[in-house]
Amino acid sequence: MTFMNNIRSATKEALDRTAIIAKFLCCLHFTANYLCSPTHAYGPSMLPTLNIAGEVVLVEHLSPRIGKVGHGDLVLVTSPLNPNRNLTKRVVAMEGDTVTFFDASGSDSSRTAVVPKGHVWIQGDNIYASRDSRHFGPVPYGLIKGKVFLRVWPPSSFGLLDN
Repeated sequence: MTFMNNIRSATKEALDRTAIIAKFLCCLHFTANYLCSPTHAYGPSMLPTLNIAGEVVLVEHLSPRIGKVGHGDLVLVTSPLNPNRNLTKRVVAMEGDTVTFFDASGSDSSRTAVVPKGHVWIQGDNIYASRDSRHFGPVPYGLIKGKVFLRVWPPSSFGLLDN
């Protein structure tokens, strides 16, 4: 009888630990996909706001879901050209806004565009080294994954990112 009690006890403990791990993984999934997650932002397009060598920033995922993304916000966007890449850019215009910009081909001519309903116009802070809406046009609001709000790495640059 003791042998059966030991098996029941071990089985119950294993199930309890499995349930704890499952709850932890569910909490982790929910936090990373719906609340906040870290991401690595690198490249020259966001100079001087973000370092060219790369920084780890925190992205909150709630604002785009409730429509709280606006002019000047730094956002993480799924690339419209390559869905396997994420871009960190600044929102320059919202739906209905008119944008005047220099042609991305390098000419001195300027162009004007009206941002259509359900889209945003994004650009890098370093317009000379950024592939952004000047190249691929307005971005659907649904591609915005979150709003970048905090730089966490390197430690010397830790702090909130202002608009």
